[in-house]
Amino acid sequence: MQKNMTMGNPFLLLTGFVLPIFVGNLFQQLYLMSDTIIVSRLLGVDALAAVGAVSPFSFMVVGFAQGLTMGFTAILSQRFGAGDHEGMRKVYAMSSLLSIVISFLLTLIFTFLSRPMLKIVNTPENILDMAVEYISIIYIFLIFQVLYNLYSGVLRSLGDSNSPLIFMIISAITNIILDIVAIAVFHMGVGGAALATVISQGISALLCYIYIKRKFTILKPSKEEMKFDKSLSKVLLRVGLPGAFQYSITAISCILVQASLNNFGSDSVAAYSVASKIENMVTQFYPALGIGISTYAGQNLGAGELKRVRKGFRVSVYMNIIYSILALLLCRFFASPMTMIFIKGGSSETVIQESILYVHTMSLFFIPLGFIFIFRTGCQGLGSGKIPMLSAIIELVARTCTAFTLPYFFGFLGICLSNAVSWISAGFILPFVYLSFMKKLEGTNKEIANKLS
Repeated sequence: MQKNMTMGNPFLLLTGFVLPIFVGNLFQQLYLMSDTIIVSRLLGVDALAAVGAVSPFSFMVVGFAQGLTMGFTAILSQRFGAGDHEGMRKVYAMSSLLSIVISFLLTLIFTFLSRPMLKIVNTPENILDMAVEYISIIYIFLIFQVLYNLYSGVLRSLGDSNSPLIFMIISAITNIILDIVAIAVFHMGVGGAALATVISQGISALLCYIYIKRKFTILKPSKEEMKFDKSLSKVLLRVGLPGAFQYSITAISCILVQASLNNFGSDSVAAYSVASKIENMVTQFYPALGIGISTYAGQNLGAGELKRVRKGFRVSVYMNIIYSILALLLCRFFASPMTMIFIKGGSSETVIQESILYVHTMSLFFIPLGFIFIFRTGCQGLGSGKIPMLSAIIELVARTCTAFTLPYFFGFLGICLSNAVSWISAGFILPFVYLSFMKKLEGTNKEIANKLS
């Protein structure tokens, strides 16, 4: 069911829209976590470290696709807010075509680069083959992840955040079942966990596509609208590619952290893997809030309601602060039991203690992390490709400078602090960049109004 966000109370609209996305993100993390838990308990710490070692490489490519499709659907939100149904159909058709082509290109490039990339960052030899096996399967079936991101984004751009939630729940349950069957029954190792993940993603993508086709006939393009549109493709790529590169640049900075981390050995790699899964679960509210404000801002920009855009961003900031305080308390009091979910008895004390240290440290810096998602993704919804790119560059510089210096002085704590420094660096600059961008948009609107009067 589509929802018009250009009318009504911004807080109620955003809350009702963001919560289903948040729950959906939790289920998405649940099936990613199931890989980690099942791999750890059935295959051991080395297998756990192998899956953790490839996380930034997976994020580099999958994040590229996610940023790309978020840019595409931001344009769709603007067309929806403006009531341009023909434009919506053209955007949907071109977005689908571009997503498929780009995903195949990424698969061809990175499948063959997987082993060299892991060697460059000094992945420990005892986990290298397992890491290559896992990440290669993720890359080969990247198309499933890309299409799910696109189709779920299309639904959300029309104000429907409930349907993607349902499909994600189905996918998460499927993944857990397939994980157990592949590893415990067929003894397929980490490759079985990767296959379970991509098959589940394919199912969720297919369900989203079928639902759009049956329920949103407004998006069914004619043969003429499905023809390649060069000018529209340029518009989509102008917004989508900076967002895509932003995710990839952020992933590159995470790879640099991983390279520094690998020098500590497989126990520390395993600890970081566990702590990262906990972090990802606890922080899923922030990307949900980012998607919410992006959709809200895009629709209201299309309708010319810039005052409502400002109200929406203010509400998002308040929501971020409240959630960050609650998440901090959760991490401070429950870091140990959350860690033990992933680790079986008799595991190295280093894995346990370093995982808890990371969770305690990163929980202190949630507010600037929330700012990053609000202003980066929100400005992408307003049609800015430069602001997300700026955010990524700031994170890259901050992580690069800290990943190879702080660990020298503080050991594993330095690894923990490198992420925190990058969040602070970008999180407190982006609000000022957003305010400057809004002034330009409002100035443009005044010029248009004066010409029409």
